[in-house]
Amino acid sequence: MASLKFLPFAGTALKNLFSKPVTTGYPFEPAHYPERMRGHIEIDIESCISCGMCARSCPPGALTVDRAAGTWTIQRFDCVQCGNCVNVCPKKCLKMAPGYTTPDTTRHSDTYTRTTPLPKPAQRPAAPAAKPKPEA
Repeated sequence: MASLKFLPFAGTALKNLFSKPVTTGYPFEPAHYPERMRGHIEIDIESCISCGMCARSCPPGALTVDRAAGTWTIQRFDCVQCGNCVNVCPKKCLKMAPGYTTPDTTRHSDTYTRTTPLPKPAQRPAAPAAKPKPEA
């Protein structure tokens, strides 16, 4: 009876010695993320039209869009990776990239600036003047 209490972990140690490791070799192998993982938001700023729909649909208010300056700003610490901004973007310039955001010790925001200005909207032709009705 005393011998059973002497090496209670021997069975587990032998099993782990001859089985495949459960953990991954992360620094030496790239990390594999699950298919439907919520990663972090990325933007293709050149195709963004600065409509602001992403900022209006953001529950924590982590996004700001400045149409005049052509900037798109995200506060990574406030973003909850819900994906609402990706779903409502009319140009599909936002995407959820796999992986985690880079850890940091301070709160900061990432600002992306468009290098090409937005095209000016085309002038609509003026409506033709209404013809006066002849009086009878």
